[in-house]
Amino acid sequence: MTDDERAIRELVETWLTATKAGDLPKVLSLMADDVIFMVPGQKPFGKGTFAAGFRGQGNFQIDGKSDIQEIQVLSDWAYLRAHLTVTMTPRGGGKATRRSGFTLTILRKLPPGNWVLARDANLMTTGG
Repeated sequence: MTDDERAIRELVETWLTATKAGDLPKVLSLMADDVIFMVPGQKPFGKGTFAAGFRGQGNFQIDGKSDIQEIQVLSDWAYLRAHLTVTMTPRGGGKATRRSGFTLTILRKLPPGNWVLARDANLMTTGG
């Protein structure tokens, strides 16, 4: 495993840990300013819409798992293919919702050497 592949795996783990902790500033630091997210049923959206959605999930405990299936590094760009499972449980009790599916993520290496998420196509569905 190369240093870049290791750094990308660490980015994914940091994202999952920060999401579980509700640490929006940390999650935002892992994405490019011009990030684009694509999810079923919505127009592509950027960092601001992502942040608003994250804040709107404050009443839920979020836990996720990423099964990375492929990482390809091409100079200062990389792509990541994974199967993602996310469980959202209402704080204070209630029925958990589980979503899972495949993702395709494009990452960019910034001049200081850190990788950030640049584009993300998320195909998760409820129970998928």
